[in-house]
Amino acid sequence: MALLGIQDVTLNLGTGKLLDGATLHVEQGERICLVGRNGAGKSTLLRLMAGDLRPDAGEVVRTPGMRFGSMPQEVPVDMTGPVFGIVAGGLGPEGEALAAFHVLEAAREAGRPVDEVALAAARRGLESGEGWEHYGDVLSVCNHLRLDPEREFSTLSGGRKRRVLLARALVASQDLLLDEPTNHIDIDTIAWLEDYLMRRARTLVFVSHDRAFVRRLATRIVEVDRGKLHSYACGYDQYQEQREARLENEERQFALFDKKLAQEEAWVRQGIKARRTRNMGRVRALYALREERARRRERQGGVAMLAQEAERSGKLVIEARNVCFAHENARSVLRDFSALIQRGDRVGLIGPNGSGKTTLLRLLLGQLVPHSGEVRHGTRLEIAYFDQLRTALDGEKSVMDNVAEGADTIEVNGNRRHVAGYLRDFLFEPDRLRLPAKVLSGGERNRLLLAKLFTRPSNLLVLDEPTNDLDVETLDLLEELLAEYQGTVLLVSHDRAFLDDVVTSTLAFDDDGNVREYVGGYTDWLRQRPKPVADGAGGENAGGEVGSRGSSQPGDGPGNGSLNGPANGQIRKLTFKEQRELAGLREELAALPGNLDALEREQATLEARLAEPDFFTTDPEGFNAAAARVAALEGEQTALLERWEVAEARIAELAQFRE
Repeated sequence: MALLGIQDVTLNLGTGKLLDGATLHVEQGERICLVGRNGAGKSTLLRLMAGDLRPDAGEVVRTPGMRFGSMPQEVPVDMTGPVFGIVAGGLGPEGEALAAFHVLEAAREAGRPVDEVALAAARRGLESGEGWEHYGDVLSVCNHLRLDPEREFSTLSGGRKRRVLLARALVASQDLLLDEPTNHIDIDTIAWLEDYLMRRARTLVFVSHDRAFVRRLATRIVEVDRGKLHSYACGYDQYQEQREARLENEERQFALFDKKLAQEEAWVRQGIKARRTRNMGRVRALYALREERARRRERQGGVAMLAQEAERSGKLVIEARNVCFAHENARSVLRDFSALIQRGDRVGLIGPNGSGKTTLLRLLLGQLVPHSGEVRHGTRLEIAYFDQLRTALDGEKSVMDNVAEGADTIEVNGNRRHVAGYLRDFLFEPDRLRLPAKVLSGGERNRLLLAKLFTRPSNLLVLDEPTNDLDVETLDLLEELLAEYQGTVLLVSHDRAFLDDVVTSTLAFDDDGNVREYVGGYTDWLRQRPKPVADGAGGENAGGEVGSRGSSQPGDGPGNGSLNGPANGQIRKLTFKEQRELAGLREELAALPGNLDALEREQATLEARLAEPDFFTTDPEGFNAAAARVAALEGEQTALLERWEVAEARIAELAQFRE
């Protein structure tokens, strides 16, 4: 029996039928990605599955007792309270008890008076069942998503509110409905989320335009296209091939149908020449063909992007020398940063949220002045800037006025075009041209900003998070445009596939305000970086919102909830196996400094021998052997240091429990 079934569902939300006789069955254990154009109805379909909407016709059948953890696209306007309470609320009544205990415990730790009887009762409630495990789950997920459990939900930004909703869904159930879960989270957190969902999610239905995320997770692709659902029992790359074959077959069928309809229309215009009964049957068949043709929903055309290119810039575009910068009363954002960007370079910027990527862009563009060092621009620069906050758009102005500033025509690559025709290339229908920009969806706002951006001649494109909310087809076209662009590109994105396809070099931020340059895109950076980044984002408080209570939780995620007790003394004992592991790690850690010293002494001895002027001439074989050993010693020392770090981290994780 299917976990969830949608049978012949029709739904109209006032803008035409989003779903028209749609059918889908979700089996336990599947990971289904819903794909389709912006506005096709993917989010609506998820809301139907979650029970937030009722269909106009058809039925949605769920397994009795089934509960999905659901992350909607829009943040509920009436949701208030501390982050911990919002996240724990996904667990139902048990979550309310967890939230009550958390508030009392936080007050007691802060030295405020609390009702000790109520606190003791709440603690006893947690000790029954899986209370402590779920408590640790909530704190661990908050930590990995860089959320302060104590913050008031209503004070958060829109992006952080969506992360709270994601955390709420993750702790609520192993069966999940997630709408764009990777929006507004950085690459490290996306990688943690992928691993978490692979390990913990039992059934998953999600919407995402992050192609790397979809490739990693999806076992089936379901496309929402003109009200129908098309299922592909394969991964994302195979889906693209099968989809093209389906659309080609559809076009052939439509062409045959249109040919037959044209023939019947020509016949009826010639008049009825045979017996009336037989011809009237043919006329009725023609009426049926006309009705079928009227019901057909044509595919929406693709985005047609064309960037205007200005006169070529000089060979030097931007040079930064020893740049340092820090915000007031904050840690250093940049420390001794130097870079040389030349004409034709395509540079990607990656790093955790809050690390300073947008700040670096503004420094490079001259919008901020460095505290030390200098930034020098080349000649003939014409900059087009796609900013992360979309401040170039005026929410009160109409779609047309944002692009044409009140005019009816614009000039694109030397040709005058009516603004309505130009905006149609970006999929804006005539009925949306007079709408104020503030009512547009996220994907529409991004397309509008791109349309505005590409009306200006440029030879330096600066794109800060351009991929959020864009559908896959638009992303593919944007990639093609950037590949053909003859100028220079600076790009900030958390879309790993987009980075791999576009950039030629990468500037990567670390936690200390250092920025290092690597050749190639995201995958190349993974291969070249000095050491793997810690799993997920649970280590440092890079996002600036992990409180002391949240950040104290170790482990890979909610799966380690049993290792995460609250800071109230109720800590479990180590198992016998864990005690033996801890003892072995301590012995190993005690021996590591001596082993490292021995390697360093051997290296120093060999290097001194290699420096002797007659060593090579008197013993060439010995010289080659010594040189090879020095190279091997470098690798052995690196391996020891990495093992040292791993051992210390594991000891710290185990040491917080009773032996």
